[in-house]
Amino acid sequence: MEINDLTPAESRLWRAFASGTDVDFRTADSSAADLDDPAGGGTWGPERSVRASVLRSLLLDGPREEGRVAALSLAGARVTGRLDLQYATVDHPVRLRHCHFDEAPRFYGARLRELNLSESVLPGLISHAVRVEGVLRLTRARFGGMVRLAGAEVTGSLYLESTRIEAPDTEGPVLQLNQAVLGADLWAPGLRAGGEVRLTGARVTGTVNLNDAVLTRPGGTAVHAETLAAEADVLMRRADVRGRLELRGARIPGRLDLSHARLDNAGDTALRASSCVIGELWLREGPVVRGALNLRRAQVDVLFLQPEVVPDWVQLNDLTYTSLIPHEPAERRLPMLEKGDSYLPFTYEQLTAAYRRIGDDDAARLVQLAKQRRRRRTLPWYGRLWGHLQDIAVGYGFRPLRAGGWLLSLLAVGSVAYGLHHPPPLKPAEAPGFNPVFYTLDLLLPVISFGQENAFAPKGGYQTLSYVLIITGWILATTVITGLTRTVSRQ
Repeated sequence: MEINDLTPAESRLWRAFASGTDVDFRTADSSAADLDDPAGGGTWGPERSVRASVLRSLLLDGPREEGRVAALSLAGARVTGRLDLQYATVDHPVRLRHCHFDEAPRFYGARLRELNLSESVLPGLISHAVRVEGVLRLTRARFGGMVRLAGAEVTGSLYLESTRIEAPDTEGPVLQLNQAVLGADLWAPGLRAGGEVRLTGARVTGTVNLNDAVLTRPGGTAVHAETLAAEADVLMRRADVRGRLELRGARIPGRLDLSHARLDNAGDTALRASSCVIGELWLREGPVVRGALNLRRAQVDVLFLQPEVVPDWVQLNDLTYTSLIPHEPAERRLPMLEKGDSYLPFTYEQLTAAYRRIGDDDAARLVQLAKQRRRRRTLPWYGRLWGHLQDIAVGYGFRPLRAGGWLLSLLAVGSVAYGLHHPPPLKPAEAPGFNPVFYTLDLLLPVISFGQENAFAPKGGYQTLSYVLIITGWILATTVITGLTRTVSRQ
């Protein structure tokens, strides 16, 4: 491009390029700040306009100055036409801040040193498979269409802090980062996206920061991050997610932090973290999740889950965790296990193991008792009847002292009954003196013998009472022994 073909604004930029000098078309008058808002950049005249073809010529074949680093550093300009650098290799930093783009730039397959579009207004961005040898900055940028960064490779961080993406007429994801590879962080606190954010298969060496993000796609998937691999943390503190948060198969060795977050996808799944491997999952201090919570087959080292945020529908099949915090009484944790669609013994065993690891055996026994009661509802009527009898009598063996109470009660009944009506001896000449208490003990205790049971033979209703005492004694004594054995084995 000939220098004579350039407008005054373009000539100024052309001369500054060789030395990397900043060119800023914004006014210094703070009272005229609205005039510098890139959202109204479509009305800026030739004094603030630069053709995209001029930018392309500068980046591919611009002037050089001995001993200086050439760079495109432009602020407050209107870029007319499409900036098309598809498959180009650009060895200079590209900084187009506070600019207004008439058309979506195209960096498909390009190789760049640095790309900075911070605080600019763009109708979209086409940058599939772009490679940036440094950082990619889109901080506080505003997009009116799709941001396509699928397969992008950034050796540094990708900055999307307070970026806004609104693409109401777009059917696909408004932010595409699927299969992207980031050498540092995905830094996007305060990101606002009116549509799906796709992170499927992305690899992030550092942290994914979505704190305070507002991600909205009601009735659909707001964040699609299947098989996401973040080598540090995924932070979504105070995030507002309207739609599904999809994390199936993600690998997060650090912390998935959903503290104070609002997850809202009523009538469908709000959070799906099935088959994930997560170091710490924090779901706390926020409103109750609206929608289902799916943690099936997930592996979590530390599960920080407050009962107050658990929704009415949870799926915990094969969820494994080492620690469950904060420490809550079993009565506050058990309702979570009742919210599934079926009886899942494994969920009760996991909760039992968590209580045992911290030495709360009372809570562990209560969970096991709840497990038996939940199982009882799956049995036929006769199984449920027998279960109710076991529960009332001895708490399924987890209340052995209750069995002792029953034994004492039956001992009192038998002692009174046989004390008022002594059974006749089988051999009067050889029979010992009758003692109603030890006679009843002989009937109740299947192992110990005081020589009373074999010496006397009750009749009529008293004989029936003796049969009841013998049978009940066997059941209760066996239960007491089982309960004591279970307690000893745990110690």
